[in-house]
Amino acid sequence: MDCPASLPCAMVQLSTFARVLDLGGTFVFAISGAVAAVNRRLDLFGILVLSFVAGNVGGITRDVLIGAIPPAALSDAWYLLVSIAAGLITYFSYAGIDRLRNPMLWFDAVGLAFFAVVGAEKALAFGLNPVMSALLGMLTGIGGGMMRDVLVNEVPQVLRSDLYAVAALAGASIVVGGHWLGISYRTSAICGGIVCFGLRFMAIRYAWNLPTAALSARQRAREGHPHDESRPPRD
Repeated sequence: MDCPASLPCAMVQLSTFARVLDLGGTFVFAISGAVAAVNRRLDLFGILVLSFVAGNVGGITRDVLIGAIPPAALSDAWYLLVSIAAGLITYFSYAGIDRLRNPMLWFDAVGLAFFAVVGAEKALAFGLNPVMSALLGMLTGIGGGMMRDVLVNEVPQVLRSDLYAVAALAGASIVVGGHWLGISYRTSAICGGIVCFGLRFMAIRYAWNLPTAALSARQRAREGHPHDESRPPRD
């Protein structure tokens, strides 16, 4: 990985633990992409493409924004191999994966937790301030899932799902807080990952949602008010 001129290389190399989390997040997000592709009846090539996109777009976006060029997903063959392996496993063993209830949501939740804590740590290593580091951690977590949903013509989970980006931001914030308090990354990453996954687990299981508009267009239609009454009548 190329290092910024103002920072020593030791500051920007991911630790072995962080690298394992990054590859682990790539793998589980890639499985979520492959599951979405199978559900949309895409062929093997489509499954592998969606696996790579879901597993790597968040990390690529993060690396480009912080100046880690070329991004790890494009310069390290392990990211491609892990994505392909996830796609092939899903292709040949989909029946087993599908036995899980909502498999895409659960794999997505695990990947979200992994990427949120790794993204925040890498942003901190590149000298970003705590607020931006937490936001970059969140972006790393939600980026792949957003692109996956767009490619299969769905509204992204982050825009409609229960506590998605909020969970990623919470996990990333714990890593940032741990860094500020001098707590080891391993400890803060484990705590942040547990909080992120825990929030997603509870949100999926109990349908926790952020507040929405009091009266949506669909509700107005059901209640016999298909048009917005605040609009002035036409002449």
